Amino acid sequence: MPLMDEKTRNDVKEILADLTGPVKLVVFTTRDPSCRYCNETRMISEEVAELSDKISVEVYDRDDHPDMVERYRIDKFPATAILGENDRDYDIRFFGIPSGYEFSTLLEDIKLVSGGKVELMPETQEFLDSLTEPLKLEVFVTPTCPYCPRSVFLAHRLAMASDKVIGHMIEATEFPELSTSFQVMGVPRTIINGNAYPVVEGAMPEQMLLPKLKEAVELSGVS
Repeated sequence: MPLMDEKTRNDVKEILADLTGPVKLVVFTTRDPSCRYCNETRMISEEVAELSDKISVEVYDRDDHPDMVERYRIDKFPATAILGENDRDYDIRFFGIPSGYEFSTLLEDIKLVSGGKVELMPETQEFLDSLTEPLKLEVFVTPTCPYCPRSVFLAHRLAMASDKVIGHMIEATEFPELSTSFQVMGVPRTIINGNAYPVVEGAMPEQMLLPKLKEAVELSGVS
């Protein structure tokens, strides 16, 4: 049974109507029963891809394709990577099902990657261009959080703007041990470079997030 009803399909088709470049959704699943939403995550990507000839889908099982899991640095399941033209990988990832409010982020990401460019404040791009080491942003969310998409989409935009930035959405309830280790009591909560501090609480706009990123870089010695 499809996950999207007819109205949702029509709405999504309209949203994706102006895609310009190709987008590939690479979905990673596992047969482990602890993966509650592996099947649904695959179905979401497949149903979205049916609505645009610009979108393709590849699905890999952890046990059957360990090489692809390693290639895309997947350590949690389910996972979705969004690739652009010529399979360009921007390190944009969804760990957990992109449902609820995060479904809108998935669609916005597809449009972003299809367009092949991202616009940021000049000072943000200058900071990103100065990076010499990876800057990893892990945004913890829940599907019912209306503010989370802002944080995830900003992290993904930053990842697209710099090959040094890694942008991960992590669905907090699907990975409770990880959420506990980072003391995720509310969402969105953004962890920078795997450190509990500094963290970003709430959906900060770009101009407010930038000082936090600079602080994290200074504390970790990344430049």
